[in-house]
Amino acid sequence: MRRTYVPAALIMYVGILTSATAQAQIETLVMPGKVIEGHAEVETECSSCHLAFDKTKQRALCLDCHEDVASDIDGNIGFHGLSKDASEVRCASCHTDHEGREADIVQLNINTFDHDLTDFPLEGGHTETECSECHSDDEKYRDAPSNCFACHEPDNVHEDTMGEACEDCHTPKSWDDVEFDHDTTDFSLIGKHLEASCLDCHEDQTFQELPMDCFNCHEDDDAHDGKSGEECENCHNPTDWHDTSFDHDRDTEFALLGRHSELACDDCHSDDPFSDEMQTNCVSCHLEDDNHDGHFGDSCETCHTSEEWPAIAFDHDIDTDHPLIGAHESVECTACHIEPIFEIELLGNCNDCHEDDDPHEGTQGAQCQDCHDEASWEDKVFFDHDLTNFPLLGKHADEECESCHDSHRFTDAPLDCKSCHREDDPHRGNFHDRCDACHNPVDWESWIFDHDAQTEFPLDGAHVDVTCEGCHRSSLDKIKSIDGSCRNCHRADDVHDGEFGSDCGRCHTADSFREVRSLQ
Repeated sequence: MRRTYVPAALIMYVGILTSATAQAQIETLVMPGKVIEGHAEVETECSSCHLAFDKTKQRALCLDCHEDVASDIDGNIGFHGLSKDASEVRCASCHTDHEGREADIVQLNINTFDHDLTDFPLEGGHTETECSECHSDDEKYRDAPSNCFACHEPDNVHEDTMGEACEDCHTPKSWDDVEFDHDTTDFSLIGKHLEASCLDCHEDQTFQELPMDCFNCHEDDDAHDGKSGEECENCHNPTDWHDTSFDHDRDTEFALLGRHSELACDDCHSDDPFSDEMQTNCVSCHLEDDNHDGHFGDSCETCHTSEEWPAIAFDHDIDTDHPLIGAHESVECTACHIEPIFEIELLGNCNDCHEDDDPHEGTQGAQCQDCHDEASWEDKVFFDHDLTNFPLLGKHADEECESCHDSHRFTDAPLDCKSCHREDDPHRGNFHDRCDACHNPVDWESWIFDHDAQTEFPLDGAHVDVTCEGCHRSSLDKIKSIDGSCRNCHRADDVHDGEFGSDCGRCHTADSFREVRSLQ
C-alpha cells in the first residue's frame, strides 16, 4: 500500500471536528484512491472496512463481509483455510484496494498457484489440464465443481447406469486405468474370472443387475446339453471346467459312506441327477434286501451300517432311554417289542411289562424299582422302612417282611403293638393296648414305667416292692375308677373292722401297718 503524507495543519483540523459528517468528509479527503468495482457501493462508508486509527480491526471487518472466506478459515478448508499465511496475516497484505475500479486485487498467478492448497489437489491427468477447462471466467475459482461427473458427464459411456460416483472405479491417472475391486460386489472374481476383461461380461457397458449364475454366460460351453440342469457350480468351479469339485458328502444331505462310496452316480440317479427327488432312508433302495420282512420297521440304520448289512451296530444302552441291566440283558428283543419292533411305545417303567408278576396287586404303585432291582425280583430288596410311619427299631429290624406283611399289600399292616403281640401279653388284657407305655422294641423284659410320674398314685414305702399284679388284679379301667384310699386295697387287713374309718394313713405309714404314728 502506498504511503500518503498528510499535512500537520490538516491533522489539527481533524482534531477540531467532532461531528460524524465532518469525520466522513475528512476520511474522504485522505482516501488514497477509488476502490474496486466490487467495493464501490461502500466506498463512502469507510467504517465498513476501516476502524479509525486502528488497523488491527480491519481483518475482522473484511471477514464480516466475506463470510465464505471466514467459513473456510474456521473449517481449515479451501485456499484460505489451508494456507497458513492466509489464515494469519492481514487481508490487505495480499488484497490492496483503492487502486481504482478496474484494479485486480486478487492477484492470482495461475502459473505459480499451488493447487494443493485447495480442496482438490491435482493428480494424474489433472496436472496436465488447463485451468480454463475447469474454471470459467464468469465464475469464482472456488465455485468450480470437485466431483468427476460434473466435468466428465460427456465422457460417460455407461449412460447413467452406474450413477455419478466415477471415482469408485476410475482414477485421475486415466479413464482406462480402472481400480475397481470386484470383491466388493456380490460376485467375487476367482479362478479364470480374474483373467477375463470387464467387457467379456459387460459387453454393453452395463455393470449392474447382471445375472450371476454360470449357465447364463456359459450355456454354449455346457457339454451336458442341459440334462444336468443349470446349476453348473454344483460340480464345476471357476478354476477350470474340467476340475470337478462336487462333493456328495458336503453338498448333499446324504454322505456316501461305506459301500455307498463305491457306487457310480447312475446306480442311484437318472440322466438328470439334479432334478431327481431322492429318498434318503435305507428302505427306499433296500426294500428287497430286508430279510426281516418289515418286522423291524423302516429305520435300518438303527442296527445296520453302510459298511456291511450283517454288521449290527445297535446298542440298547446308548441308543435308547432304557439300558439293559441285570436280568434284562438276556431277554430276547421280541419279549418286550411286539412287532413292528420300533413302533412300540414303551414308557420305561417296570409295571408296563411286569404287571402280571406283581404280588402286591397294584397296591404299591408302578415304581417297582423303589424296592426291587433288575437282577432279581426276590433278591436284594431294598426298602427303607424308616421312611414310613413305622420305623423298624430293636427286634423289629431283625424280622422278615412276611412276619408282619402276610398279604404283600403292606399298607394293610397294623401299627399298634397289640395287633401283633396279643398272644404274647402276660397281663391277660388287664392293661391297655399301648404296650409301648412300658415296653420298648429292644426287649419285652426291658421295660420302663414310672408309677410316680405317670399316675396319680405315687409308690412309697412298702408299695415300692409290690409287683404290678399285686394291685392290678382287674382291668386298668376298673382300677382307675376307684379312689386312692388305703381301704380299697387293704380292707381285708383292717383289724379295726372299719371302726377308725377308711383313712388308714392317719395312724399307719406306707412302710408297715405295724408302724403307728403318734396322734399328738
